[in-house]
Amino acid sequence: MSNAVLTVSSKNYSSWSLRGWLLCKMAGLNFTEETVSVDDPANRAELLLLSPSILVPCLTHNGIRIWDTLAIAEYLNEIEPKAGLLPRDRGARARCRSVCGEMHSGFGNLRSALPMNLKVRCVGFNIWSGAQADIDRIITIWRECSATYHGPYLFGPPCMADAMYAPVVTRFLTYDVHLDEACAAYCKRMMALPEMVEWCAAALREPDEVKELEMEF
Repeated sequence: MSNAVLTVSSKNYSSWSLRGWLLCKMAGLNFTEETVSVDDPANRAELLLLSPSILVPCLTHNGIRIWDTLAIAEYLNEIEPKAGLLPRDRGARARCRSVCGEMHSGFGNLRSALPMNLKVRCVGFNIWSGAQADIDRIITIWRECSATYHGPYLFGPPCMADAMYAPVVTRFLTYDVHLDEACAAYCKRMMALPEMVEWCAAALREPDEVKELEMEF
């Protein structure tokens, strides 16, 4: 029986839940999953970007409760150091932490203009300048990581950074974001990860419970 519980929200809409879930999977943690209903007012406010707090994911492990995604990542790295959530090289670790921190605290225009929704595909979606600037910065990060660490993921094997940028991958596909060949290939590799396949399949089985995010395209 698992002594770890990961609390998540909607698999279709919650980008932070995806990040935490992927981190636990990458770490090889044996955990049970607990889902917060989207009818919960605090959870719904978070999904609609109306709340400054991020309540999910929340990991409870051996009586310890961790509710921030980066804190979860660092905790998992401590208890499962051989899982490779962070690169072995000190310089690569520093850079990995930097790009994870940038994802954690930034890209607000992208979040609001292109909300996560795995069930839709929007061909020719109109992306305004604010979100485009975030997209351009993310593409720069991906290109620099690819040039420095030579793939197939951002720092070689799948790691913390890939979990943090996984919801961006889904957004780029949902909203038909134009990508160069290398970035498109990275997205394809990410979506082919067994963990991503499992998450997306579960998301597609969910009812459309957040009508505010079911935009008309």
